[in-house]
Amino acid sequence: MRSAVEDILPNKVKRSLSKLGADIAIARKKRSLTVKMMAERLGVAKSTYLRIEKGSPTVAMGAYAMTFFVLGFGNVLGEILDQSRDDQGLLLDVQRLPKRVRIPKTPAGL
Repeated sequence: MRSAVEDILPNKVKRSLSKLGADIAIARKKRSLTVKMMAERLGVAKSTYLRIEKGSPTVAMGAYAMTFFVLGFGNVLGEILDQSRDDQGLLLDVQRLPKRVRIPKTPAGL
């Protein structure tokens, strides 16, 4: 049964996932690992691992994370949206700064 996410996914995202899957397959082959070995190390079925290599958007994020770990890419997912490298977010923060800063008036007698 097909997932609805596959129908609404933008083509650019589909291509990115497909490239990611192909890159994972190449990394596996460079390390002389079989599909069966990868599936065992990830703790998933062989069919699930093959879907990872196809870039399936329906495979759990944890399975992709474990794939990166097994291939030696460590914490790559933790660095994708690193706040210090979020140029768009930093720009938005600057735009939200007030034009002026005022000291609040304290009530008389305090």
